[in-house]
Amino acid sequence: MNSPDGCKRIYVDNAATTKMSKTAINAMLPYLDGIYGNPSSLHTEGQRASEALVSARERIAKCLGCTAREITFTSGGSEADNQAIVSAARLGERKGKKHIVSTAFEHHAVLHTLEKLKKEGFEITLLDVHENGLVTPQQVADAIRPDTCLVTVMYANNEIGSIQPIAEIGAVCREKGVIFHTDAVQAVGHLHIDVQEQNIDMLSLSAHKFHGPKGIGVLYAKKGILLSNLIEGGAQERGKRAGTENIPAIIGMTAALEEAYEKLDRNTEKLTVLRDKLISGLSEIPHSILNGDAKHRLPGNVNFCFEGIEGESLLLLLDDKGICASSGSACTSGSLDPSHVLLAIGRVHDIAHGSLRLSLSEENTEEEIEYVIKSVKEVVEYLRGISPIWRDLVSGKKEFMIK
Repeated sequence: MNSPDGCKRIYVDNAATTKMSKTAINAMLPYLDGIYGNPSSLHTEGQRASEALVSARERIAKCLGCTAREITFTSGGSEADNQAIVSAARLGERKGKKHIVSTAFEHHAVLHTLEKLKKEGFEITLLDVHENGLVTPQQVADAIRPDTCLVTVMYANNEIGSIQPIAEIGAVCREKGVIFHTDAVQAVGHLHIDVQEQNIDMLSLSAHKFHGPKGIGVLYAKKGILLSNLIEGGAQERGKRAGTENIPAIIGMTAALEEAYEKLDRNTEKLTVLRDKLISGLSEIPHSILNGDAKHRLPGNVNFCFEGIEGESLLLLLDDKGICASSGSACTSGSLDPSHVLLAIGRVHDIAHGSLRLSLSEENTEEEIEYVIKSVKEVVEYLRGISPIWRDLVSGKKEFMIK
């Protein structure tokens, strides 16, 4: 079966990456050709590039509610996460504080960095996540110790879309004098964020999640937090991130972020309607369950588990129908293991293997959502029809786990 117009493919994998906006592309073009100088050069061409860099830093800072000097450009969210966590750890280490608090369902850019620090003698506390995909400020408060140097909690989960009470968690950390970092890669451009109002000390973002180019991101670090270098070799980014700045990508990211904030309320309203329609339609499938909180979730995120099927087969058959979807994080798509996020919220292995993540953008239409619902129902029914596990469930040899 073809997609609604018979040829166009339906892209509902925006949590993995978004299509670059025309605004971002057009903003980048002059810096790929006419203004191509190195911003560190003293000649006119270099200084034109330097002026663009200064302007972009100020514009990004305005979007986040901080100052330009608190913005460091990185290669993306993973680098920003790494630098934030390592920097806070080194600051704590100098004071004899080597304890870090995080959650069990963070992105692997955070979890793997914490694992590396654990091998260096840091103690890591990973908070349990409730079934709805949320942690509470009280959990954070209870976990903080006199030797805690950092709390890092993601703003919105990349798989199940649950939005954490960031301002409240930040207030707990502020009261206890602990640095608070949030991986906001999935949130920036989709939610209203003000780092000062929300008590955020450090924040990571990535441009390709809000219609900007790939390979560029930002680390916000509050004034007074000394960053540790991950890359040595030059004086760029106030000496904290060596390497010639990627001016075209920085300009594209800036234009995309400003456009996202300009359209945020309108896009949120549209996406919430489409998301809820999709959730309602998929909930009609027997023995299915929504992952993540129904209310406190990203406006474009839908994540379901379907009992009795494998997620990989579901994705391949949906692709045949012209639908681009995923079963979880794009960063772990080659893994045969079930999602650590789904396991963290209490899904058992067999159920976690049958997951589907659909992440929408403002370009999706109601007609596309109706087609996706219809297609998922058809594919789930087909896969269950050929599944020996499903036969055992229906016959009563095994008990259903999703009622």
